[in-house]
Amino acid sequence: MKKIFGSLALCLLVLTASGCFSSSRSNVTVHESTSISKGQELTDLQKALNEGALTNSEYETVRNILLKRPY
Repeated sequence: MKKIFGSLALCLLVLTASGCFSSSRSNVTVHESTSISKGQELTDLQKALNEGALTNSEYETVRNILLKRPY
């Protein structure tokens, strides 16, 4: 009987610990910078609008944010 409970406890411990070390995370942190130019971002934004991925309102909002950036 002790062997069964010991084995069950060990299995539960392994299953619980494996969830703690999972490679899937809900939060991602980027540590490197990108080198995409403002022009490329605007081109990609226009393409998204043309393909229907954005509404005109969403496009204008993001476009204004991009244009206000100092770089």
